[in-house]
Parts: sequence; C-alpha cells; structure tokens
Amino acid sequence: MAAGTHIAAADTEQAPLGLLRRVENVVGALPEPWREAFIGVPRHAFLPDVIWLRRAGGEGHERVVRADDPARWWDAAYADVPVVVQVRDGMPWEAGQTPWPSSSVSQPSIVAATLLALEPAVGDTVLEIGTGAGWNAGLLAHRLGGDRVVTVEVDPVLAAGASGRLEALDLRPRVVTGDGEQGWAPGGPYRRIVCTCSVTRVPGAWLEQTAPGGRIVTPWATAWAAYGTLRLDVGEDGGARGRFGPGGAFMAMRGHRSPVADVADVVRPDHRPDTSITTLSPWAVAGGDRHDEAVMGLLLPGLWTHWNDEPEETGVRSRLWVGDDAGTSWASVDYDGHQLDTFHVRQHGPRRVWDEVETAWGWWNEHGRPAFDTFGLDVHPDGKQRVWCDKTPGAAWAVPRH
Repeated sequence: MAAGTHIAAADTEQAPLGLLRRVENVVGALPEPWREAFIGVPRHAFLPDVIWLRRAGGEGHERVVRADDPARWWDAAYADVPVVVQVRDGMPWEAGQTPWPSSSVSQPSIVAATLLALEPAVGDTVLEIGTGAGWNAGLLAHRLGGDRVVTVEVDPVLAAGASGRLEALDLRPRVVTGDGEQGWAPGGPYRRIVCTCSVTRVPGAWLEQTAPGGRIVTPWATAWAAYGTLRLDVGEDGGARGRFGPGGAFMAMRGHRSPVADVADVVRPDHRPDTSITTLSPWAVAGGDRHDEAVMGLLLPGLWTHWNDEPEETGVRSRLWVGDDAGTSWASVDYDGHQLDTFHVRQHGPRRVWDEVETAWGWWNEHGRPAFDTFGLDVHPDGKQRVWCDKTPGAAWAVPRH
C-alpha cells in the first residue's frame, strides 16, 4: 500500500469479503443476512486513526498510527484479531506507564459466534451493552434495522465517536451514553440483550428488561479467569437458565473489575501466615490453560491469582499468589527452582484459600474433569445466581454479589 492514508476503492470492496472468508473458516458458513452484514458494514470504518495492537510474542500492546503505518493499520482492520481503540479508560498517561486496554473492536470470529448464539429474528428488539467503536452495533442495525437496536456505552467520547461512524454509513441505532449494567429501560422489554464486555454476575436490570422467552448473551469472567460466553434464556417467572460455552477473553465491564488492584492491597507486612506443604502444582490450576482456569474460576468464586516470576526472596524462583476479592485472605505457593514434587505454602485470613483450591481441584478430577461447557447458570427471581454442572446433579456454587 502506498504511503499515506489513501485506500483504493478495490481494497474497500474486497477486504470485507476476505474478512468474511476468515470468519467462516472459524465458525462455519453464516446465514445470508449475517453474510450481508459483514460485507456491508466495513470494519475499517469503525477504527480510529490511532489503535493499539498486541506485540509479537503476546506481551503488551503497541501504538499504531494510521498516517505513519497505513498498511499495518489496514491489515489489522481486516485480520481476525481484536483491535484496541482505547487504553486506560481514555485518561492521559506518561512514558513508562502501561497502556492497558479499556475498549476494543472485538475479534471478528468471536463477534460472529456471539451473534449466532444471540439468534435475533427480524422484528426483534436488541439491547447491546458496550458500544465501543460501534462495529457490532452496525452489524445488528444492518441485520434488524436501526430502529430495532439500542446500544449503551459508558464512555461519552466512545459513544460520540461510534454515533458519528454509524451515521456516516446510514446505520442509525439509538446510541445511549450510560451505565450498561443498568441497561436502558425506556427501550424495553427487549427480545435480545447482548454484551460486548465480560461480567462476573448477570445484572438484575438485564433480566427485568428482557421479555419472557428472550435471551441474554454475554462474555463471562470470574476473579480467577476471563473466558467464555454465557447464553441465558429468560423464563416467565423473571428467572433465567443458561449454559457456558467457549469464547475469547473480553475486557471487564467497568463495574465488574476486581476491587483488588495489587497484591500489596491484600498482603500486609504485619501478617503472620500459617505455613504448610502442598503437592498440587500451582501451574496445574494457574498455568495458562484458559479452559482449565475458567473451570477453576467457576469452582472458586471470588478468588484471583497473580504470578510473581521474580520474587525478591532467597530460595524462591516463582510464586503464585491467590487472594479473595474481599481483600481479607491470601495464600502464596512457592517453587524453589529445583524440584516439582512439593511446594511451600503460606496462608492468611478467614478463608483458607489454598485449601479451597486443593478441594476444588480434587473435586474436578474426581468427577472426570468436566468440560467448561457442561457448566451452566441459574438466576433465580430473588436475584440469587448459582453455577451448576451436568455431571454432578445437585452440586452448585454461588456467584458472589458485588
């Protein structure tokens, strides 16, 4: 591609077709209305001139400016990868600070899989939570008509940008600036609600604004792991039941981020932890396998992990921290760099968190390591939410309230 930001007309016509082929290679053939939407709503039209792309090797993100590197910017627009469009909630940041992602245009194949799970029909009203740059709202508006789609975005700058891009393509869903956790009652009840950020609990307002027989589809996260998608069908009594399925890791809804920002927020110098030895490897439960970690998150509500690969302590090569979102309890599990048979454990607080980890790991293995998609969620009309598993009728795990 030539230098500058000019894009040939042939590129703008062919690139969406190429993206559609990449998406269908992952999710299978799309129904014709969605094929038309992916072709008719060009992804590049929703990317700002400054984006952030994951670095080679997967560590962190780097800034890409369209005017400086138009070829890379364009390739990112039509690759099957997420593209970050905002960092640090849009707040100013200085050199040396981490530009952590706070909004992105999601990976196209994940977007397609989510829309297929949503299964909106012509005439349905849809509420989208998390407008971001607006591409997903554009796909919905193309499929259903803008008058059938409401999209809510907490960030006013993102909302304004998305609204302008949608109008430029004559796609006119209602764009609302507000807290997506509260939905948007004036447009309800909706037949479908879809979220583009992960939640740790289904907001009650979503259930109240979904018509009986309607569906909610949202990325899921636990304090342990951000992974998976929940498809939830709403009943006549105001409750809902659904099942988890595989899916990418999404950014958390702002009100669902962990309240613990740093291990130091929980671990205090005056703590006097109990010590013990474990034979359970910390890598077994927090070794980077998204599926296994997602299951652990369901079995260990309210617990998070953090690796320290450079602990400043003699005889410790790596350390896994485990703590609770309440900030009252923690454990550390140490690898000495020499052997993998036993690990030194310290625990402090009213929750014996590593004991809970060992119990959950033992339960999972005892029952044949049930897959993530054998787990589901019940939301009772009284607001209680419980995870269940097909393999173990009667067993349930409470989803923590905020």
